[in-house]
Amino acid sequence: MRSTCSLYIDAGYLLASAATRVTGTSLRSGIHVNYSALISSLVDAAEVRSGLPVLRVHWYDSAKNGVPDPQQERIGELPKVKLRLGRFGVNGEQKGVDLRIGLDLVAHARNGASDVFFLVSGDDDLTEAVEEAQVHGVQVVLLAVPTVNGKPHGVSRHLIRAADELDSLDGAVVDAAVMKVDRQPAPEPITPEPMSRPTSPAVGSTRSAVRTPLDLAAIPQGPTAPRQTSVLAYSASTGSPAQVLPGYDEGDDQDELIDEVVTRVLASFQESASAHDKLELQRARPSIPRDIDSALLLDASEAMQKYDLDEGIRHLLRARFWEKYSVG
Repeated sequence: MRSTCSLYIDAGYLLASAATRVTGTSLRSGIHVNYSALISSLVDAAEVRSGLPVLRVHWYDSAKNGVPDPQQERIGELPKVKLRLGRFGVNGEQKGVDLRIGLDLVAHARNGASDVFFLVSGDDDLTEAVEEAQVHGVQVVLLAVPTVNGKPHGVSRHLIRAADELDSLDGAVVDAAVMKVDRQPAPEPITPEPMSRPTSPAVGSTRSAVRTPLDLAAIPQGPTAPRQTSVLAYSASTGSPAQVLPGYDEGDDQDELIDEVVTRVLASFQESASAHDKLELQRARPSIPRDIDSALLLDASEAMQKYDLDEGIRHLLRARFWEKYSVG
């Protein structure tokens, strides 16, 4: 059997890191992605670095009830791409993604599927799987997304120590495939002059902002995608609105970091959201959509250099989001 390399891509990490590079926050709805170009670039990077052809690309992401949405189906139809899906928990958290990556790394290493594994992830939970894969003679190389300053974004120190090498993707490659969503406000509808008989609404008066070819290419074909679930911004233990828990020092430097994180996420949402998205957010209040909540937690974790955020910080993030949203 000829020597090959394989790619294991944690889509959550890749897209959140790419969004942070492009928009300053990990909110995935703030970016448009040319998935075909991005995956092709990752394949090219793996082949150049290893000098080996890519056997297969494994794409790991979450889906409602484990069922792929239209975009994920199109990704799974790309050449050499194997779609591997976890699911969303009741609170919107990913379930089963890390487990699938870890099991595949170990099983493929044991079976000698490839000689070099390229792992696009930064998750600390994959450390043991990487070490177990190495026991079977496989070289594991981390491919990180670079920040605007050129540093690897969001990669666990334990994972770095376990891997054989840490490398970064070419930032220009990420920038070419990932575009910031900048939805301009729709023009004000033109009020027709009074007439003696009813007239039809002006053509285009209810249309959203003009879309680019990339916008149109990103629109799912077929049935409308399922509505996103939200995370309730209430304390599960008290049933009361989100609040700072006892023992948390609001005068801490963390308070300033939380303000910065919330400001960035909110700005990204305001720039990328349609009028319909904003209306749905208001209707769901005090719940927070899953993608926004995930971005708040991920960005805060990165800013504070904390892998796990305690309940006080989580509640403060969610409460602060609504405070700033109301002010804005």
